[in-house]
Amino acid sequence: MPQITWLGHSTFSLTLASGEVIVVDPFIDGNPSFPSGYEFSRVDTILVTHGHGDHLSGVPGLAGQFAPRVVANYEICNWLAAHGVANTVPMNFGGTTAVGGVTVTMTPALHSSAIEQPDGRNVYGGNPGGYIVRLEDGRAVYFAGDTDVFGDMALIRELHAPDLAVLPIGDVYTMSPRGAAVAARLLQPKIIIPAHYGTFPPLTGTPAELQALVEVPVWVLTPGQPVTW
Repeated sequence: MPQITWLGHSTFSLTLASGEVIVVDPFIDGNPSFPSGYEFSRVDTILVTHGHGDHLSGVPGLAGQFAPRVVANYEICNWLAAHGVANTVPMNFGGTTAVGGVTVTMTPALHSSAIEQPDGRNVYGGNPGGYIVRLEDGRAVYFAGDTDVFGDMALIRELHAPDLAVLPIGDVYTMSPRGAAVAARLLQPKIIIPAHYGTFPPLTGTPAELQALVEVPVWVLTPGQPVTW
C-alpha cells in the first residue's frame, strides 16, 4: 500500500507500493517543522506547485542528489533548467502526464507565484497550481497547493473524484479551516490531510477547527512519520 509522509509545512513524500518516491513542494532548509534528522533515501519525481521559496527551495539540492523528474509549470521549469536542474517536465492547467507509476494532472489554484532572487528581485513564476496524482490502483490524491477555496473545485471533483485531499488551512496566505471546509464540500474526498499551518506564527488555522466543520476524517500527521493509505 502507498505511504504518505508529511515533512512539515506543505512538503510531502508519497511512496508507492513499487518503492517509487514522489516529493511535493520540498521545503527543507529554513523549514522549522521539517523533521529533525530526516533524510531522503530515494526521490524519483518532484512536484512543484508554485515558485515561492517555501515550496521550491529544496528542489535544486534533491535534483542534484537523485536526478528525479521535476514537474512544474512552464516558467518554473525554464528557471530550474537555467539553474542546472535537469529532467524537467513542464505542464500547465488541465494537462496530464505519466511520471513513473502514476499520472499527474495540473489544476488551478488561487494564489501568487514568484521566485525570489538573492538580490531581492522576484522572477515571474507562472501561475500557481495544484496536482491530481492518480495511482495505479485508480485512487487519486489532490494536492491543492497554496490556494483559497474556489467554485471550480466542483469541476475537480467531477473530473477526478479525489479520494484524498491535501488542503492548506493556515489562513493569511491561504484559505482558513472554514474555507477548507467549503473546499471539502465541493471536492467530497473520503479523507483530508491539512497542510500549511503552524509553521510560522501567522498561520493560525488548526486541524481541530477544520474537523469541527466537516464530517470526513481529518488526518493530523506527525512530521516524518508515514501513514499507509
